Amino acid sequence: MADDSSSVSSDNEEKKTQGTTIADDLVVTKYKMAAEITNRVLKEVVEKCTPGASARDVCEFGDNRVNEETAKVFKKEKNMKKGTAFPTCVSANNCICHFSPLKSDPDYTIQDGDLVKIDVGCHVDGFIAVVAHTFVVGATKEKKATGRKADAVLSAYYATEAALRHLKPGSNNYQITETIDKIAESYKCKPVEGMLSYQLEKNIIDGNKRIIQNPTELQKKEGCEKCEFNVHEVYALDVLVSTGDGKPKESEVRTTVFKKKDLIYQLKMKTSRAFLSEAEKKFGLMPFSLRACEDEKKARMGVVECVNHDLMEPYPVYFEKEGEFVSEFKYTVLLMPNSTMKITGLPLDLEAYETENNITDDVIKNLLTLSLTTKKKKKKKTASKKADENGKKEESGDEE
Repeated sequence: MADDSSSVSSDNEEKKTQGTTIADDLVVTKYKMAAEITNRVLKEVVEKCTPGASARDVCEFGDNRVNEETAKVFKKEKNMKKGTAFPTCVSANNCICHFSPLKSDPDYTIQDGDLVKIDVGCHVDGFIAVVAHTFVVGATKEKKATGRKADAVLSAYYATEAALRHLKPGSNNYQITETIDKIAESYKCKPVEGMLSYQLEKNIIDGNKRIIQNPTELQKKEGCEKCEFNVHEVYALDVLVSTGDGKPKESEVRTTVFKKKDLIYQLKMKTSRAFLSEAEKKFGLMPFSLRACEDEKKARMGVVECVNHDLMEPYPVYFEKEGEFVSEFKYTVLLMPNSTMKITGLPLDLEAYETENNITDDVIKNLLTLSLTTKKKKKKKTASKKADENGKKEESGDEE
């Protein structure tokens, strides 16, 4: 009698993933809904980044728009969680990431010619779409951004586009790390050290599979597990490139973005317990800004004990050396059976950037021209089918 245990276990696995992976059409729809909102908000936020604009006001605007737009979908599903998956951050010039100031923090006023990075994300029913985009304020075809600003923007953009073409079933994370290194070098830049791209899963923004760019010494010692990409996986492909040495440094700028960890600890302070409870109800395991809490002052107090006991993961504001520029592009990517589907990201106006540096490696040049769609292979006809078809042709010839 045949052993049915293998078929039973595969059936169980299928039940576990049903409704949670992009093998399910409804899940794909939810990812696309989240992506459409994220892209729309990103476009509006970019338009707000004009000379004289307040970075804090722009961040608040982005978060409010995400909440407004996600409230419009699946209205009848009262228990469905929706909203911010990553708070709006506006990081300029040598500020690498996570600048999202509170009302009580020093603000930043955007200037003409600033290199600005926008980071934002939302989720629908736990299915996450995140994006990051870089541009130089005021740069156009007629008034091009040049020099090191252009190097930073173009190197990160082309590195992300090349990585996107490696992000397909059968390829692995090491290929992406190497490609990002080569392209950054072409523009005399460095990938920002230790930055990670993660697999996305339902309610999880930092899944098990990851891609490290420019590994730190510690990451080299620990080793980055080589992983192969598989069909029906989702990734946040995140590339950051610097004109400096690429070594991020924490600053005195207050950390305002946090993510609750899936751990339990009995906190002593009432304020801390109230903050943790609010964060859990409102944001689950998604990153959020303290700005989104009901009482900002109490949130600032409560988060300290939570971080000290490893209940909250901080997203510090990192900086490169003064005078350098850091660029970032982030796409949400679905690995479908016949294509690598990029669902977030705005087009970059390449004519607004001009540099003396460029990509000379023919392998990478060819990689950048590849389509993201996989052509379906035609099935070869079996000998019996060919014979059958020939027989039919002969029959039709006899009738004539």
